[in-house]
Amino acid sequence: MLKKSHVKLLKSETINYPTTDMMRNLLIAQVKIHGLELCLMTSHLESCKEHSQERMNQLRKVWEKMREAPANVTVIFGGDTNLRDHEVAKLGGLPSGVCDIWEFLGRPEHCKYTWDTKTNTNKKLCYVSRLRFDRVLLRAAKEGARVVPEHMDLIGLEKLDCGRFTSDHWGILCGFTIQT
Repeated sequence: MLKKSHVKLLKSETINYPTTDMMRNLLIAQVKIHGLELCLMTSHLESCKEHSQERMNQLRKVWEKMREAPANVTVIFGGDTNLRDHEVAKLGGLPSGVCDIWEFLGRPEHCKYTWDTKTNTNKKLCYVSRLRFDRVLLRAAKEGARVVPEHMDLIGLEKLDCGRFTSDHWGILCGFTIQT
């Protein structure tokens, strides 16, 4: 969702992943915020361990679209990637010019586990699982204003009145500064 008084939508696109079993896609919005053009992307990549190959195919498509964005535009991708670190490594690591904001900020422990069955009781599992399934990636513009990650926190940590959390994943809230 975009607040029209702050953000102007320039263009949007939905790219369906051709081999998804779970009807997944990539959403792309070209926006202008206070005169600064950004490309915002989100996706819910294929879930579960057994869908690793499809998830890596989808991540390759995300990276491709991040690369294809105009050089003068900052790209921010964030979503429920369901990624395991070994999958990113298997693909050769992040592409040149793309950073993982959690890593950029020094790997803050307080927001490492975005899927945490120790704390989040929405999933009833017979084991505890703590993973960093959700990611926010940044590809800086080659010229013009710089968008610099300032902080990252987890959100959705409080239960609703019904006694459940809003999701089985924690949300990620990132703050940025604009350097002109």
